Amino acid sequence: MTARLRADASSIEEVLYDPTRKDRRMQDFLRSAKEAGVRLIAADESRLWGLAGNIQHQGIVARANDLPLAQNLAELLDGISGTPLLLVLDGVTDPHNLGACLRVADAAGAHAVIAPRDRSAGLNATAAKVASGAAESVPYITVTNLARALRELKDAGVWVIGTAGEATASLYETKLDGPVAIVVGAEGEGMRRLTRETCDEIMNIPMAGTVESLNVSVASGVCLFEAVRQRAVKK
Repeated sequence: MTARLRADASSIEEVLYDPTRKDRRMQDFLRSAKEAGVRLIAADESRLWGLAGNIQHQGIVARANDLPLAQNLAELLDGISGTPLLLVLDGVTDPHNLGACLRVADAAGAHAVIAPRDRSAGLNATAAKVASGAAESVPYITVTNLARALRELKDAGVWVIGTAGEATASLYETKLDGPVAIVVGAEGEGMRRLTRETCDEIMNIPMAGTVESLNVSVASGVCLFEAVRQRAVKK
């Protein structure tokens, strides 16, 4: 909620809060919301739980309007300033993983997270909570046909790089400082065949231990921040 307040306080219609919470974090949030002109309403525990849909609310529930993020691939590509950095998720169905991926995408400065409409997690309350505000800052774009969407990215000059454990090229040997879309598959299953065939290049994340794979959000973070590192070196 603090992230939404900072991003666009005008999009918040009202905040209902638990008046029994007197901790500093709550008081700081209420002070900031009041200074931003947000309407504050004290509410009891049962009302907060009802509005939150029985999802852990930490004493705050807000009514807010959607932020004007890109809604489709065309809008996204038209609106990107700078060198595109995109995260593509293929077959990630767990909303906790989606939320974590949005969070690392936001931290790395990625322009969007892209996923197929089918066989993917929806941006529900669970994903938004795990994202810790990133759902309000990073567009989550779902497409009908992922392979077609990847080809559209390629036509727009974006280099599409997939990840697979059996790839011969390492993440650290792969050029990521240009316009790139990094494709990460579901843990265990990896990318689907057609997705892999559409990629321009495939890379692996070197694994020094005994585990065979990383959680999809961890893998996404490793790849995105290597791209960030390479871009910083290039500058």
